[in-house]
Amino acid sequence: MNERTTPESRLLRYLLIGMFLGVVFTKSEVISWFRIQEMFRFQSFHMYGIIGSAVVVGAVSVALIKHWRQASGGESIQIQAKPTAGRNYRYWIGGGLFGLGWGLLGACPGPIYALIGNGIGVAILALVAALAGAWVYGLLAPRLPHF
Repeated sequence: MNERTTPESRLLRYLLIGMFLGVVFTKSEVISWFRIQEMFRFQSFHMYGIIGSAVVVGAVSVALIKHWRQASGGESIQIQAKPTAGRNYRYWIGGGLFGLGWGLLGACPGPIYALIGNGIGVAILALVAALAGAWVYGLLAPRLPHF
């Protein structure tokens, strides 16, 4: 097995990427409760600019993956179109719950680790709540209408 493909080297790579993202989240103030409140009150463009640039990068990335049909590691990828006719209510409900939690908590799941790393101890409660929510979803998933 090549050194670049060992589980330890992959774990180290993910750890370094996570640390880099933590620094980026901190320096760009994405983890700032005040910046998030400004966004939800339509008082600042800061967060909308960051989210908008992330959407553009994501769209370009998906377009490139669809074009080349492979990821950066060389694995073959096929992105299937989702049939969403008549099923959009799930996205509205899920997005509404996500936005409500984001607005009340002042943090979405991505930066929780950066908040904890920055010494914001209350973010541990957010992490516990996120893990509990994922656990409850895992329990309920067989009974939910997945299409």
